[in-house]
Amino acid sequence: MSDILSRRALLGGALALGGASLLPARVAAAPLAKVREIGALRIAVYADNRPWSWDDHGTVRGIDADLGRALATKLGVRADVVAFMPGDDLGADFRNTVWRGGLLGFQVCDVMLHVPFDHDLMMKNDQVAIVAPYYREGFAMVCGNEQSDCEILPPQLHGRRLAAETASVSDAYLVGGFGGLLRSNVHHYQGGYEAAEAVAKGDADAALATRAQVESVLHDYPGKDLHRRKGPIPAMVSPGWDIAMAVKDNSRTLGDALETIVADMIRSGEMASLFGGHGVEWHAAIAA
Repeated sequence: MSDILSRRALLGGALALGGASLLPARVAAAPLAKVREIGALRIAVYADNRPWSWDDHGTVRGIDADLGRALATKLGVRADVVAFMPGDDLGADFRNTVWRGGLLGFQVCDVMLHVPFDHDLMMKNDQVAIVAPYYREGFAMVCGNEQSDCEILPPQLHGRRLAAETASVSDAYLVGGFGGLLRSNVHHYQGGYEAAEAVAKGDADAALATRAQVESVLHDYPGKDLHRRKGPIPAMVSPGWDIAMAVKDNSRTLGDALETIVADMIRSGEMASLFGGHGVEWHAAIAA
């Protein structure tokens, strides 16, 4: 599972304030015909999830934000990209963004991006359809000038300043692996991008994050002496995961249209180009 899943324990609860009186009026997620009639596609993306989506002085930027706008353009409608804070788990995120709407007035969206394409997740959340896998994610390590050899075994990083996203898979790997040898060396950051960025800023010697987060930092700090690990990460049990999108279960026509658009973008090279604009190499989802 993606590191974004683990962040819910830290960031969750922001939508849990208030009572039933604060529930917004139910707004049905729109199937394709309704989206075109309204003339807008409302797209939910995670807040503070760089390089996928983040707020830049009032404008939501990132890979998912750009993808959402491309989807809307190809449907011939306006894109309304909305960033939301994660809930306690993915079920809460689906409920708040796709099929009911959240507390404090967050209105339901037509599609939610950055969803793991996972069979068990689909079975547990039958109110939504998970469609159009568009990327295969994994983990990567980046090292700075003080730790120029990034190919060494992780236990050899003992004594170095290590960075990871709080309560993430990367964090668990560094803190809990190798008999806890590296536990005291791990410094925690709000996100994986920020952890990798700490290496670029000289605040850490090495960081473990997702592949997209590491590649984005390498792109954003071209003048820094950064080294990405080329070999596999020893004892990393995660084989990677596919990232997809979700629509409300009764919006299958919209889901079918998005799957066609994503397939066309992949075939034409437009998807790889979109990712490349953020310094991230596109990898095909296994499920695609």
